[in-house]
Parts: sequence; structure tokens; C-alpha cells
Amino acid sequence: MLRFTAEEPVRPWHRYQQWYAFPLYGLASLSWVLRKDYVKFFQRTIGQYTPPAHPRREYWNLFGYKALYYLIFLAVPYVVLSLTWWQLAVGFLTLHLVMGLVFQLAHVVEGTAFPVPDETGDLPEAWAVHLLRTTANFAPHSRLASWLCGGLNRQIEHHLFPRVCHIHYPTLSPIVQQTAHEFGLPYLENVSFWGALCSHYRVLYQFGRPT
Repeated sequence: MLRFTAEEPVRPWHRYQQWYAFPLYGLASLSWVLRKDYVKFFQRTIGQYTPPAHPRREYWNLFGYKALYYLIFLAVPYVVLSLTWWQLAVGFLTLHLVMGLVFQLAHVVEGTAFPVPDETGDLPEAWAVHLLRTTANFAPHSRLASWLCGGLNRQIEHHLFPRVCHIHYPTLSPIVQQTAHEFGLPYLENVSFWGALCSHYRVLYQFGRPT
């Protein structure tokens, strides 16, 4: 349905992907919530890797917290608020549409690279270098964006320091940027949400046509 890399063949419908892509992003987020996490949890192999059996507490982490999520975002609003089922559905779908869009603005924008493995299946650069080339921040100085996205607008720091609370990203960001420049590596940012959105639109437009 969507073409994000020059290695994929161009299909006739890709010419219009800059228009129909945005509603589809919500489906990716919904898939995580309703399907993908369960599939991944019970998947016997991940590529060539066979993960060990999950400890019992991980079953609780999956099913318990999933149930809590459904309770908080679906059951409680329906019971507490004066909402019809379709109003709740519209709000829930809107939430996931925006959530799915966030990840595209952090990875599929102008300036980000789309490296492919070599003939042996390996990527040539270290993980952190690969991350800097394929990731971009957006609206990094917007408190509203940081609050709404939970810090995911600073996607570079989010990936580099996954165990650090996002409230520390504004302090980490200048350090990461300076270090990247010292080693001749990119540190990509779109200063606003709108700028990132327009950049993503242009990338979709570009990939929708033969190169």
C-alpha cells in the first residue's frame, strides 16, 4: 500500500500515497494495541533468533496491562462520560491516527537515510550511527508537543536512552547534538510539527514516483 524506500517497485496507486497514507497510519497503532503485541509475544522465532520461554510475570505484563489499557481508554470513558459508542469510537480512532503519525514524522522525512543490508545481510554502521542517520526530532522545543507525545518528538534521544525518562531529553539533546557534530554525524530536526508534516508529505510524494 505504501512505498517508503527506493528499493520497492513503484505501483500505480503509489502516485496518490501522499493523500491516502495518513488515515492508514492509525491502523498501524491499532494493530499494536489489538493484535501485533499478542502475535509477537507468542512468535516462536524472530528472524534467525529463537527467544527463550517467557517467565510467568511477562504474561501478566502483557495481558494484565492490556486489560488495564482497555479499561482506562474504553470502558471508563463510556461509563463515566455521556458518550455514545460511536463518539467513543471516533475519539479512540483519532488517538491512534495521531499516534501512528508521530513515528512517520520521526523517521520518514527529508534528510533521513534508508540504508539496506549488504550481500551478507549486515548493515555497515554501528547501531547508534544508524539511528542518527535514520531518525529526526520534530518540534523539539515545544512543551505542548513534548507533553502530548510523551517525549517522542525527541525521537533521537528516545532511542538512544530508552530507560531515561523523557523529561530529561531537553538536557540530553544539546549533548547528543554536539557529540554527533564532533564525529561528523547528522542530527536531524524539524523545528515544528507542521514542518515535519510537510516534509513527510514531500517524501511520500517523492517515493510515489519513479526515481
